[in-house]
Amino acid sequence: MPKSVLENIEAIADELRAGAEEGESLGRLPDDMAKRLKQAGLIRLLQRKKYNGYEAHPREFAETVMKTASIYGSAGWVGGIVGVHPWQLAFADPKVQEEILGDDTDTWQASPYMPAGVAVPADGGFVLNGRWQFSSGTDHCDWIFLGAMLGGQDGQPLMPPHSMHVILPRADYEIIDDSWDVVGLRGTGSKDIVVRDAFVPAYRVMDADKVIDGSAAKEYGVTETLYKMPWSTIFPLGITSATIGICEGVLAAGIDYQRNRVGATGTLVKDDPYVLHALSDSASEIDAARQQLLSNVDRVWDMVDRGEEIDFATRARIRRDQARAAWRAVRAADEIFDRAGGNALRMDNPLQRFWRDAHAGLHHAIHVTSTTYHAAALASLDVEVPQGPLRVMI
Repeated sequence: MPKSVLENIEAIADELRAGAEEGESLGRLPDDMAKRLKQAGLIRLLQRKKYNGYEAHPREFAETVMKTASIYGSAGWVGGIVGVHPWQLAFADPKVQEEILGDDTDTWQASPYMPAGVAVPADGGFVLNGRWQFSSGTDHCDWIFLGAMLGGQDGQPLMPPHSMHVILPRADYEIIDDSWDVVGLRGTGSKDIVVRDAFVPAYRVMDADKVIDGSAAKEYGVTETLYKMPWSTIFPLGITSATIGICEGVLAAGIDYQRNRVGATGTLVKDDPYVLHALSDSASEIDAARQQLLSNVDRVWDMVDRGEEIDFATRARIRRDQARAAWRAVRAADEIFDRAGGNALRMDNPLQRFWRDAHAGLHHAIHVTSTTYHAAALASLDVEVPQGPLRVMI
């Protein structure tokens, strides 16, 4: 029986740890590390079997991302974000699927989806211009998904706004090398992307609203449960899984560091009831965040598999729990780090890197709680949630 991707990741754990400092210095994943992640199959977990993918249950994807992030946060983050793109590609036009994966099924695709560009209609497609931030893992990707607004001939977004996801090959965009100098997740290489007057044929453009509401998959006759899952369940999954996995890394590094540490009072930490209490409490909180995320993925999978429609209230509740899981895990990680003493601040202590990475993960837009909590609460009260910001990413 072949090894699972999770087992493949565990087999290269020492290599990932050993490459972490180089990744921090480079501001991206080292080439050898990206190669090993490709060989492990992490990015193919949600990819179609037609293109050598696993079509795995999203729980398996989440658990593998968590494990990777618990070893080296930036590697898990890239795996979580880049690993979602083959899922969306599965219900794009078959022509672009073949362009990207036909010759090399290990071709990685980057993003971001923030509609920071404008696509103006042209004969047979669109002309795209814009600048995007936070393209994680982009140095190792040969294609990219970019969010854009439909524009008029003056190059300005049309009103009311219409959002699109456009797919471009590496030759059609520029990576800004000096645009990623940050405090956490340094190894992700989440650099800026610039596009200038790139022609995008119509078959490489997806209607963002149809992607999010699931109708894009229906239009292409997708029948597999995986590709009928709600976007608002799958897209955040890699990001939150990575964040929780990083917090598991905080816990593991914290326990390892505290094992023989003597505190400021001269007491061995293993004899300090206050630190021990914090460690146990934090461990339970991080595990609770993990289990809540995974159980919700299982629940939605089962509903979709039975042919049930996932209504807005359910999607909002799942998104609420997903965002809360990330915050819960990071706050627990704080309790571990805050009780690790002054030497936890030293740059040669991996604990501080995990802690910084955890906070960086919390800053992703998918973890903003305000509108998501608001929408979930309204829906729980049977109040119709108005169109606009309260429905974004739900």
